[in-house]
Amino acid sequence: MNKYDYKNKVAIVTGASSGIGEVYARKLAAKGSHVVLVARSKNKLDALAKEIHRQYGIQAYALACDLSQADAPRQLEEQIAELGLSVDVLINNAGFATYGRFEEADPQREQEEIMLNTAALVDLTHRFLPEMLKRGDGVIVNVASMAAFMPTPYSAVYGATKAFVLSFTEALWAETYKRGVRVLALCPGATDTGFFDVLGSKQMSGGRKLSTPEKVVQAGFQGIDNGRNYTIEGRTNYISAQLLRVFSRRRVALMMERMSNPNRHGA
Repeated sequence: MNKYDYKNKVAIVTGASSGIGEVYARKLAAKGSHVVLVARSKNKLDALAKEIHRQYGIQAYALACDLSQADAPRQLEEQIAELGLSVDVLINNAGFATYGRFEEADPQREQEEIMLNTAALVDLTHRFLPEMLKRGDGVIVNVASMAAFMPTPYSAVYGATKAFVLSFTEALWAETYKRGVRVLALCPGATDTGFFDVLGSKQMSGGRKLSTPEKVVQAGFQGIDNGRNYTIEGRTNYISAQLLRVFSRRRVALMMERMSNPNRHGA
C-alpha cells in the first residue's frame, strides 16, 4: 500500500491540547495538513493553533468542546461546516481513565468516561466517514490502548471502553478497506503524557518504562501507510498483548490484578 499523502488535507484531532493529540496535530501540520484542534481547554488550543500556523504555514483552527457531553459531536460538526471545511482525516484521540476499586468509583465520572472514550468516538466517525467514502479517500485513527487486549482490574471501565474501540475499529476497517478509506486502531502502552496526572496514579502502568507520544504517533503513521487494522507501539507491548494466547483469560485477569492493585506497594 502506498504512503498516504496528507498535504492540503483537513485533519481533526480530538484531545489535541497535550500528549499524543498535540504531537499528532504537530506532525500532521508538518506533513502539510490543515488541522482542527479539539479539546476542552480553549486557551491551550488557541496558543497551539497560532504556533502551528506560524511554524508550518497551514490553517489551524481551535474548537473548544467537551466531547463527554452527548450533543457535543453534533455541535462540533456544525462548527466545522460553518468554517466550510471538508474532513479528510479524523484522529479520535480524546479519552481518559479512572483508577480504583469499582464500587468506590464516582458513577457520574465513569459515565463521562464511557461517553468520551466510546460514544463520542462512534458519533464523530458516523458524521465524517460518509463523505470520505464518497470521495474514496480518508483516514480514521482511533486511539485504543494496550488495555484493549486484556482485562484491567481497578480500571475496569477504561479497559472495557478500549476493548470496544479496538473491536469497533477492526470491524470498520473490514467494511472500508476496499473503498479507499484507511482505518486504524492505535494501541499504545504506558506513555509519558498527562494521562497519569489525570488518573491520579501511576500504578496502572504496572511499573513499565513509559514510551513517548512521538513514538506512538509515528507508529500510527506507519500503521496507516502499511494498511494495518491495528498497531501496537513497542515490541514489549506487542509481546504483552499475546498473553491471552499463552494463558487463560482467568489467569491473565489475576495477573493484571496483582500488577494494578492499589495496595501493591503499600499504598
